[in-house]
Amino acid sequence: MPATPAWPPQSTPRLFVEAVLALGPLRIEGPQAHYLCAVMRMKVGDPVKLFDGKSGEWLGIAASVGKRDLMLDVTEQLRGPETVPDLWLCAAPIKKGRIDWVAEKACELGVARLVPVLTRRTVVDRLNGERLRAHMIEAAEQCGRTAVPELAEPVKLAALLRDWPAGRALFFADENGGEPALAAMRDGGTSAAILIGPEGGFDSDERAAIRLVPGAVGIALGPRILRADTAAAAAVALWMAARGDW
Repeated sequence: MPATPAWPPQSTPRLFVEAVLALGPLRIEGPQAHYLCAVMRMKVGDPVKLFDGKSGEWLGIAASVGKRDLMLDVTEQLRGPETVPDLWLCAAPIKKGRIDWVAEKACELGVARLVPVLTRRTVVDRLNGERLRAHMIEAAEQCGRTAVPELAEPVKLAALLRDWPAGRALFFADENGGEPALAAMRDGGTSAAILIGPEGGFDSDERAAIRLVPGAVGIALGPRILRADTAAAAAVALWMAARGDW
């Protein structure tokens, strides 16, 4: 007897929506409708997986397909909300393309919050928040995530340190050397943040100010010099491994 095909199929497209998902009808318009109708060529009865970043993953079935919009019938919840590790990535903005890559990998690796931090040596002082969020959403759609990291407003380093929340460990990549990252992170608690400087690194005054934050630990990411975007991904991966998320 032939096996029953999986439903929905693994090839089913996934789509992030801003609306809070629930059982019932859902209209899709704009670029998302163009993607489903023109690119994916959805027809009535075709499935799509939906997520809103909060309530897990849902199944929608195309009820009607137009030229500029389509109606879905949300029929069931496929998965509940995922558990997101309480990790912030605080990173100095870097050149376009590389900061987009950081945002994308932050989502793939499971970061809860991405905080752009302006330091004295930061070269980029303007960020396109919509573009960064779009990269994170696309990563979540492609990688099966049901959560998208929160994107904070850019903040100056002094203000970030001044308002640092009590009880949140702060691991900063110190190019002058620090504790081995993996060992330090094993003892750092379940609420933490990783701070990555710009291409030129932190200056001496910034480094001293960071170390004054209770719970701040300078970490070393191995014997090789890493670019800022590589350091961000490596540090996040190490924290996830240290906390048992991998």
